[in-house]
Amino acid sequence: MRKFAWKPILGAVEEREKSIEDALSSAEKAREEMERLQSDNERILAEARAERDTILKEAREIKEKMIGDAKAEASEQADKIIASAKEQIQNEKMAAVTDLKNQVAEMSIEIAEMVLRRELDDKAKQGEIVKEQLDNFKLN
Repeated sequence: MRKFAWKPILGAVEEREKSIEDALSSAEKAREEMERLQSDNERILAEARAERDTILKEAREIKEKMIGDAKAEASEQADKIIASAKEQIQNEKMAAVTDLKNQVAEMSIEIAEMVLRRELDDKAKQGEIVKEQLDNFKLN
């Protein structure tokens, strides 16, 4: 029985042991491959996160620069508008003052003409006015 039964049983057991060892070896290789893939995935994820952070940082910098540029341009435009408005106000003020002076001068001339006509109608008053003016000139 040893010769006929034991040898095939031992052969089957050895074959079974070998297949279990091969399966364990394959499982170990698969586990190592999974660990390698997992570390590769973690490395790739870390690189992707770093790249994402870099892109977000650049985007924030670009946004801040654009906002700063827009604010500077708006401020510059506002300063130009204010300066132009001040200049226009000054010009209009000067025009109004000049116009007012011209009107006052015209009114003064008209009043002086009316006063002189009334005063110069009488010969005695004419002499008085001339004498008065001559006295004023001497005093100055």
